[in-house]
Amino acid sequence: MAEQDLYHRHLISMTDLSSSDIGQIIETAKVMKAISERDVKKTPTLRGRTVINFFTEPSTRTRTSFEIAGKRLSADVINISAAGSSLSKGESLKDMVYNLDAMKPDMLVVRSGFAGVPSMMTEWIECPVVNAGDGRHEHPSQCLLDLMTIQEKKERLEGLKVSIIGDILNSRVAKSNMIAMRKVGMSVTACGPATLLPVNIEKIADKVTSSLDEAVDGADVIMALRVQTERLERIGFPNVREYSKLFGLGLERMKKAKKEALVLHPGPINQGVEISPEVAEGPWSVILDQVTNGVAVRMAILYLLLGGGLQINE
Repeated sequence: MAEQDLYHRHLISMTDLSSSDIGQIIETAKVMKAISERDVKKTPTLRGRTVINFFTEPSTRTRTSFEIAGKRLSADVINISAAGSSLSKGESLKDMVYNLDAMKPDMLVVRSGFAGVPSMMTEWIECPVVNAGDGRHEHPSQCLLDLMTIQEKKERLEGLKVSIIGDILNSRVAKSNMIAMRKVGMSVTACGPATLLPVNIEKIADKVTSSLDEAVDGADVIMALRVQTERLERIGFPNVREYSKLFGLGLERMKKAKKEALVLHPGPINQGVEISPEVAEGPWSVILDQVTNGVAVRMAILYLLLGGGLQINE
């Protein structure tokens, strides 16, 4: 395994990582992906370490891939949900984390519906904390697997034109990606209904538009986002049919993109709304590659924060 040079205690936000940090994680993930492609998909790197996955929101891809990642590195993995925890009995989040800390885990992976929860937990527990998605804030591991997937297919990141389309207001994935993509030299266009674009989005996007045709035109990479109705205080468009007509990524829209354009989606997909089945399953799609790379990236994160000989700065 290559010598490690990622000196961070926690992974909370893409704002904390430099472009070289991002590159180091992706290169480490490539090694981890090779492990996942072997007949015996296991290495003893984190034997004797304990990783707790604490998820208070539903998750398939993120939770499962963090669990698989830990087990492939031979860590002991404990999964906790809000419904099955003492939170359901009225215990405060802070007290629960203090009790987890008393059990001396080696890492806490946190998914929360509220922005800032993983960051708060870093004050209550001694071990590294990884943000697996917090409210509308960020989702750094998803961002890293997206970047890995793009780099695999395009053999570079710098200079690529990326369009992120849909419910950007409520998307933690979009925010992490915009921050990181600009750090590595990509040009980012944000596209969606004006009601689903956050205030001051110009600070993290190179271009903002409500025209899907304009956003797709000449794009190297297109990321479609699900409308997150669970986070909407009010629906920001008249109806699903109109949304799909104006912002749905279909075959006709793909003709405006570059011939070798990639289509990504963080999942879960609402086919026929933000993306058509023909595009989601077409030659542009790298959606399942994202899922595969999710395990590799999360293995890399665990390894770099807990692996042998890593210096972790406070």
